[in-house]
Amino acid sequence: KKCCIMTSTETEKASLLLDFGSELHGGLKLVMGSSSRREPSLVRIRFGESVGEANSTTSNSEWKVGFSTDDHAKRDIIMEIPRDGMIEIGNTGFRFVRLDLLQNNATISLKEISAILRYRDIPYLGSFECNDQRLNKIWITGAYTVHLNMQEFLWDGIKRDRVVWLGDMHPELMTISRVFGYNEVIPNSLDLACKQFPLPNWMNGMSAYSLWYLINQYEWYHQTGDIDFLKKHSDYISGLIHLINGKVDDAGNETLAPARFLDWPSSGNKAGVEAGYRALIVWAMQDAHQLSLKLGNTSDAQLCLDIINRMKKKILPHNNLKQAASLMAITGLMDPQQACDEVVSVGGGKGFSTFYGYYMLEALAKAGEYEKAIDIINTFWGAMLDLGATTFWEDFNLDWIPNAAPIDEPVPAGKKDIHGDFGAYCYPGFRHSLCHGWSSGPTTWLSDHVLGIKIVDVEHKQISIEPHLGKLEWAKGTYPTPWGVIEVSHEKKADGKIATKVKLPKGVRQI
Repeated sequence: KKCCIMTSTETEKASLLLDFGSELHGGLKLVMGSSSRREPSLVRIRFGESVGEANSTTSNSEWKVGFSTDDHAKRDIIMEIPRDGMIEIGNTGFRFVRLDLLQNNATISLKEISAILRYRDIPYLGSFECNDQRLNKIWITGAYTVHLNMQEFLWDGIKRDRVVWLGDMHPELMTISRVFGYNEVIPNSLDLACKQFPLPNWMNGMSAYSLWYLINQYEWYHQTGDIDFLKKHSDYISGLIHLINGKVDDAGNETLAPARFLDWPSSGNKAGVEAGYRALIVWAMQDAHQLSLKLGNTSDAQLCLDIINRMKKKILPHNNLKQAASLMAITGLMDPQQACDEVVSVGGGKGFSTFYGYYMLEALAKAGEYEKAIDIINTFWGAMLDLGATTFWEDFNLDWIPNAAPIDEPVPAGKKDIHGDFGAYCYPGFRHSLCHGWSSGPTTWLSDHVLGIKIVDVEHKQISIEPHLGKLEWAKGTYPTPWGVIEVSHEKKADGKIATKVKLPKGVRQI
């Protein structure tokens, strides 16, 4: 009996803006009451990851600031709705929905508008909690961001980029293994990629993403010990190693592909990208060496070492690019402390990116700069939360913040729309995805370095626990492994030493 009544007149159209409170993947269900028309009423439904996007104009022919698109998932729909009935519509990423009644002199009654959440119903086996509530929220937001993208395969975004990207997949894989443990979405996505891009093609048409494929394979085996899956991919791994070998000469020059890619924000620094790309080759060969040993392929293992030695003959400068310096620190091509002092730590979160920010945090950890890393997590990823985020974004820049309105309110006059007024490359304006799995790095980092839990040897059930609390007073959490869940708690004593309690699954050995 108590319905929401929408009435349009001759000159004004009724509209309704809904906030479901959190980013969702799915659609909308309308339960209708009576209407002023016997035939169905015509409405426009716009899904948005921000208030601005839900109110925006759609332009699929031109990507530009201030316009939205629905080229990957239909989010701007004109449709007829029944009276005294129910209808479901949509499959996209959204938090906000705008409904417009398009006909003149029409009235509709809405009994119920529900969001339909489509997700994998799986438990969060990993957890993180400390005395800094902002860090706690960042950890769970990263976990939820990836969770929404665990659909039929592991997508990178639930509104846009609803495909498997092998490079973007790495931080997502790392988060999944720390939060959910083993999940079929990872092996299924790796299987799909090999079918889509058989050798000698590059993964996703990008040589860098074939390098990430090898890194992903190593990380997945390192976390799960799934030797049968690794053996299934042994021919592809070997073929890729030989393909790369044929493109690196004795002087360390390489010709993998003319196109170079690390992440979008680094694209303008060509020299830095070149240095980082070469470091990525070394990282992939380091991991491929380990994979080959696990597969018993000693000749391929030696070939990987040969490629690394050739690449080290030509180490390029990072050219003040944080992405490049981070990869060089991770792979041992540069001293981590030097990398952080010269570029990674400079300006704190300035120059960080949502994808490669994870590797910048890893470089800081290698340099022992744990407090700096925690501060940057709070500053950079925390700023998205301050702007209304409930999932982490495809891109973000601290320079966007001044005079910007948050995503969860209409933009006041004189303010910038943090969603619609920024973005570049493939994500200008509202095309920018506000739920992108590659941005979840802090979740992994906090589990690995603050809780300090790492699998050392998956075959022999060996783990290490080395917490780094920085200024934190305490931290506790859980960490999934193939043998069960590890539980830890750390408390800083008055003398600065850390008291740790550990509960290990049966048969697991701490070293």
